[in-house]
Amino acid sequence: MTQIDNNKAAPPPRPQHWMDIFVVGLLLFTLFSFFDYGDKGAEEIAYSEFKQMLRDNRIQNVLIRGDEISGSYRIQRDEFTEFTTTFPPMDDYDLFPLLEENDIEVRVSSTDQSIWTMLFINFLPWLLIIGIFMLTSRMIRSGGKGFADGGIFAFTKSKARLSKEGDIKVGYGDIAGLTHAKEDLGEVIDFLRNPEKYRAIGAKIPKGILLVGPPGTGKTLLARATAAEAGVPFFSITGSEFVEMFVGVGASRVRDMYKEARKVAPALIFIDEIDSVGRARSSINGVGNDEREQTLNQILAEMDGFSGDEAVVVIAATNRPDILDSALTRPGRFDRKVVLDLPQRQARLDILKVHSRNVAMDGNLDLDTIAASTAGFSGADLANLINEAALLAARDGKTLVDNSYLESARDKIVMGEKRESMLNEEERRRAAYHEAGHALTAYHMPHADLLRKVSIIPRGLALGFTEQTPAEDKLAFGQHYLEDRIAIMLGGRCAEQLVFNEVSSGAANDLQQATLLAKHMVTEWGMSKQLGPLSFHGSEESFPGQEFLVRKDYSEHTAELIDEEVSKLVTENEQRASTMLKEHHAELEILAAALLEKETLSDKDILELLSASNIPKKSETAIGLLN
Repeated sequence: MTQIDNNKAAPPPRPQHWMDIFVVGLLLFTLFSFFDYGDKGAEEIAYSEFKQMLRDNRIQNVLIRGDEISGSYRIQRDEFTEFTTTFPPMDDYDLFPLLEENDIEVRVSSTDQSIWTMLFINFLPWLLIIGIFMLTSRMIRSGGKGFADGGIFAFTKSKARLSKEGDIKVGYGDIAGLTHAKEDLGEVIDFLRNPEKYRAIGAKIPKGILLVGPPGTGKTLLARATAAEAGVPFFSITGSEFVEMFVGVGASRVRDMYKEARKVAPALIFIDEIDSVGRARSSINGVGNDEREQTLNQILAEMDGFSGDEAVVVIAATNRPDILDSALTRPGRFDRKVVLDLPQRQARLDILKVHSRNVAMDGNLDLDTIAASTAGFSGADLANLINEAALLAARDGKTLVDNSYLESARDKIVMGEKRESMLNEEERRRAAYHEAGHALTAYHMPHADLLRKVSIIPRGLALGFTEQTPAEDKLAFGQHYLEDRIAIMLGGRCAEQLVFNEVSSGAANDLQQATLLAKHMVTEWGMSKQLGPLSFHGSEESFPGQEFLVRKDYSEHTAELIDEEVSKLVTENEQRASTMLKEHHAELEILAAALLEKETLSDKDILELLSASNIPKKSETAIGLLN
């Protein structure tokens, strides 16, 4: 660790800052030289009253300074107070004889000032004007730098952070997964290392590369690693740093950033969250953002301004490619799109290995099982999983992270932290039957994912949960699989109806998810015989200061048919779940009783319970894949 010497003397001000210090000093001197340091506690009295006190022998001493008289007079026998008064316009020839008569101590102070003081006071305003003029001129000549290199014009300068060669410590070897993305960017690395090879044959490297992918997939990390592999300066900035309140500031920052990049070319510019400034421009009069649109126009102009000899590549990242302006993604600008998907099982395993390098892990750790149970996790999620497991182990005083902590960390990320159960005994029993209904429906549905865990321990906002894990990652879902999903979602509600002859509000989220899935099946995926293979997905439009507006491109009659089909799809699958639970009522009672006793059942526990009851199983081998 680098030690910092706190006793080291601060370096003297640089020569270019002496003018700043001089002007500030003049301003402070002006402020304090006109500040009144007089005695604010002295009592101001009339001159006639002062003469009367003098005749009554109450004055103790007198100080005469110009036309001002001050001193002290007696209030009581041994008590005195300060006073001040002013000479009358006409001379008073009786004053000094009266002072001598009463034997008063008199001091006289001169009001004359030195010649240097008079010159300084007379020339001070001119010095201030000249100093401010020189300071402003120097700021303009130096590009806006002044006080502490900030200056009054610094807000127009680029805020891009520059990382030089060797500053970035992460390379492609430190990034697991993203194989196809790294292959696509390999051409850019080769161009930045040896641009002459491409120029000799007449090839032109893409000026802009757009990284597209969900949050946490490693877009920023991949851009930094690309710069490190190429060994070129790396300018990084977010789209929101261009936009300011004043129109034209963002465009000025864009110009300055490209200017700096051209100076050190070959170089790499990375703009994160480019949708902040690259959103599609509106054609509606009076609707728009002048500052954002001017910034976007400047980015487009700068990319067009690249000549064939300039080895400057721009990489931008977004998770909203659908809202980008078409002028930004046309050929000649961001004309290459690199898609970063969520990692598949093998990639998740590799990512877990990378992030567990610096963590004290148990030798018997089974990362493959964790990788299989984290479908849908991004690279950032997996890094967080390892860190959460380490925090849990450290909190318990352990020196190694084992499988149990990884499982606990995964449950915490997916379902939330455990919280105290506020359920009474009747509500706890209802929750057990509800989750048992989900689990039993998932166990018997032929196209459902494998059961992994069932619990009635409250986590997050849920009072219980039933977790399933696919045997392998899926990118497309069949209609039978989706119908089984709806039936499983409604299995808990059906179990409550079967056992308690009524339903509860605990199925609210299940109903919401089932209805949404059914609506997608009918309106987007063409899984309705009555409506046919048509898409009825409404288009979304938004304007600054307004909410999203959904515009339906179908008739009211079609909307009624959609509602009927969605209702039919949900109702039919609810009936399937209800019929199945009635046929397997005995297993429902077994699972509910086990949940009330143990609170959490693993896939092994469920398999043993249902095997013991001699009920035909969906696939004992399939469930064993998780072990």
